[in-house]
Amino acid sequence: MARILGYIASSLDGFIATDDHNLDWLFRYNDMDLGEHDYELFIKRIRTVVMGRGTYDFIANDPAPWSYGDQRVLVVTSSPIDRPKGDLEVRSDVDALIAELRVLEDGDVWMLGGGQLQMTFLEKGALDEIEIYLIPELLGGGRPLFPATGHRDSPKLISAQPMDRGCVRLHYRFDRFE
Repeated sequence: MARILGYIASSLDGFIATDDHNLDWLFRYNDMDLGEHDYELFIKRIRTVVMGRGTYDFIANDPAPWSYGDQRVLVVTSSPIDRPKGDLEVRSDVDALIAELRVLEDGDVWMLGGGQLQMTFLEKGALDEIEIYLIPELLGGGRPLFPATGHRDSPKLISAQPMDRGCVRLHYRFDRFE
């Protein structure tokens, strides 16, 4: 059974992007040494990438080449994607998608992007673990790590680790999956 994982960076005050979806504050940390937790090592163990339409549009509008040629990519959206940037499939039914992901046996699943889709998976009990990289920046507002939906949960802390340049890695597991 595939594990469904979150791997995301957040500002110290709990935002993943500015109100205008800008990530310049985060890109200033691209040279940060994360050692064994580096993105390049993380993505190698991922077989399936799931993202929402907002994240897909952000990536599609970036001039950089498509980064997910080695992974199955599923975009959760109710509208078609004309001229997709990379090889991908579209899903609109989150419950059916979760059932599809749970029977995969070829590697882990990464919930890429914003907190909205991750929160939907949390609300449905379908996020197994999350790594949050707290970046020492205060944005003062923007797109929250997790949108306020009224959902409550108590994940188990697996580890908290200081990293390069003042970043802290927090790794949580949702015990209902043990």
